[in-house]
Amino acid sequence: MSTAVVRTSAGWWVQRADGLVRQVGTDARTTAELLADRPAVQRAGAAEGGWEELGPRELLSPVTTPCRVVAQMVNYRSHAADSGFDPDQVPTAFFRKASGSVTGPAAEIIRPGHVRLLDYEVELGLVFGARLPLNTDVTPGSLAHYVAALVVANDISARDLQLPKTQFYESKSYPTFTPIGPRLLLVGEQHLARLEQLRLLCSVNGEVRQDSTPADMITKPDRALTALARFQAMDPGDVLLTGTPGGTALRSPGKALELIGSLLPPARKWRAFFARQERNPAYLTPGDVVTTSISTSDGSLDLGTQRTPVRAAAAEERA
Repeated sequence: MSTAVVRTSAGWWVQRADGLVRQVGTDARTTAELLADRPAVQRAGAAEGGWEELGPRELLSPVTTPCRVVAQMVNYRSHAADSGFDPDQVPTAFFRKASGSVTGPAAEIIRPGHVRLLDYEVELGLVFGARLPLNTDVTPGSLAHYVAALVVANDISARDLQLPKTQFYESKSYPTFTPIGPRLLLVGEQHLARLEQLRLLCSVNGEVRQDSTPADMITKPDRALTALARFQAMDPGDVLLTGTPGGTALRSPGKALELIGSLLPPARKWRAFFARQERNPAYLTPGDVVTTSISTSDGSLDLGTQRTPVRAAAAEERA
């Protein structure tokens, strides 16, 4: 059985399928320390009685910071198609997000005042339980040695910053741009073998926008870790976001418009592009509620559900 752990300001808790919890008797303050104290988690889960409701305690991200937050670029065939790429020609590539962007599963997503094209990306996060040294060759059989847990993540993106600057770090690293949780689902080899049975869902105000499984991934987790280890070591408590399915607000404008755009001066091209994008109602606006979840159909692997409202930055609210 997988084990679900949640975090509050009072500490770590094992959570049952019915939502009841029991506090873990551990001194662990970080995710890495908790993953190193698996016996304490097992004792909490096996003890008789003492289960309770969380009540008013606010769930925090089960991935503590500071940590490395690394994300795969286009890694679902459906997302590649939406973006105008040939899925068979997409390389395995990565980018970093500031760990200061990590927030909890019910916290507000704050849209900065200068951002207008705010997008959502539900992603499966792999949490490391052991160091991934440089030049490691990871196989499906050894994946569980490095990946100790799974989480729901949302890679919030400011597209109007990302695209003209052709970089990802700023556009995806503002505070609250990486909601994680609610659960840290501790897993083993048998669970990782079932990753393709997980269903990733993202809805905005109750409308389903993304619905897919990791079977649609271009680069599977063992190959992704191998590629990452060519240049980046990872430590316990670090997290790899494994890409998002199709269905984001940002879509390729189509070949005809791309051809026309290529004939325009860059400044005029971007003005035209963003004028079209600002008419797209799929982008997030203050008052929206984003709901993301990842689980298998039988519920045996359930990473939980995020519900994150979108709010304008305070300065924008006063304007």
